[in-house]
Amino acid sequence: MTPFQIAIDGPVAAGKGTVARLVAERLGFLYVDTGAMYRMTAYLAQQEGASMADEVALADLVEEAQMDMRNPNDEEKDGRLTTVLLNGEDVSWKIRTEEMSRGSSQVAQYPLVRQVLVSKQQRIAAQQDVVMEGRDITYRVLPTAQLKIYLTASDIVRAKRRHLQLQAKGQDIGFEEVYRDLLQRDHQDMTRPADPLKQVPEAWVVDTSDLSIEQAVEMIVAKAKILMDYAQTQQS
Repeated sequence: MTPFQIAIDGPVAAGKGTVARLVAERLGFLYVDTGAMYRMTAYLAQQEGASMADEVALADLVEEAQMDMRNPNDEEKDGRLTTVLLNGEDVSWKIRTEEMSRGSSQVAQYPLVRQVLVSKQQRIAAQQDVVMEGRDITYRVLPTAQLKIYLTASDIVRAKRRHLQLQAKGQDIGFEEVYRDLLQRDHQDMTRPADPLKQVPEAWVVDTSDLSIEQAVEMIVAKAKILMDYAQTQQS
């Protein structure tokens, strides 16, 4: 059967990573964190001393890099949503800093970098059932996905979530700074020349401002199962 694809877009701190990971777990799908690939690009540039302003050099680095993901094994269940490997090195937590967050938004503006990463993402989704989340999945990476979702929440709710995440990691950053960075990140994501964050007409909008993670997951899993059953009927 044709692989079933769930594509989730939305702004930072809307809960995309957690929701996508749990939905994938419930359905037995592979969870693909595309945002981690842009963070890996920023991390790779830092490690290699490459200029964040050199689009061609960054695209070449990404092309040559081995980027892998897997669901965490028993030894890796330390709060991570996925295990991220860059050239064989576990960088799951090294890329989860505010510096790498800002860097990922910067490198994501480059068409050449995005082209290489999108190709890597599409190859993964062509081979198995996936839940993939990011900023341009519904229209750029998986335009024919059977279920498209735009996951969002209010600015304040998202900033509070992000602030709690950083505090849990021991990062002493004030709420005002987190809120300011979040708004700046939103602006960058929505106005970048290459594949900006946007809501496609056919996407199912899920606002998590007043929803628990479990409620959001249950809603998406239920809808996915209905669509999967329908697809099976059509293909049989």
